[in-house]
Amino acid sequence: MGLLSFIKEAGEKVLGHADAQAAADPNAANRTAADAIKHYIDTQGIDTSNLTVAFDGASRTVTLSGSVADLDTKAKVKVAAGNVQGVASVNDDNLQPDDPEVRYHDVKSGDTLSAIAKEVYGDASKYPVIFEANKPMLSSPDRIYPGQKLVIPPLS
Repeated sequence: MGLLSFIKEAGEKVLGHADAQAAADPNAANRTAADAIKHYIDTQGIDTSNLTVAFDGASRTVTLSGSVADLDTKAKVKVAAGNVQGVASVNDDNLQPDDPEVRYHDVKSGDTLSAIAKEVYGDASKYPVIFEANKPMLSSPDRIYPGQKLVIPPLS
C-alpha cells in the first residue's frame, strides 16, 4: 500500500520521553523507539516473529518489513504501529503479503463506531464489523479517540 499517514499527537504513549528527533544519538533513539513500537504490536497479540520495525525520528515514520500471516494481520500491524503517539506515518512497502486497497477512517471528535458504520456501510448496526477488524487494538466499541485510525473492512 505504501505510506499511511497518522496524527502524531494522538495515540498510545509507548515511546516514553526519548525524542528520537532531537536525541544526542539519534540512531540509538530510533532503535529504542522501533523496539518499543514492535513490543507494543506484540502486546496486541499479533505475531511479529517475521516482522522488522524501523523508526526515523526526523520524519516520525515507522517502516515495516518482513512478512505477516495474512492481510487482516497486516492491516492490524499497520494500524497498531501508526496509532502510537509520535508516529506521523507508516511505510509498509516491504511488508508481505501485498494487499489490495484497504480503507481506513480517521476518528474525529464525537465519532462512534455506529456513526462510522452508518457513514461507510449505510447501516449503524454494522459497527461490530469495524470493531472486530480493529481488535485487539480496540478493547471496547466505546473506546475510540480523536486522531485514531481504524481499519474499515469490506462487508462480506
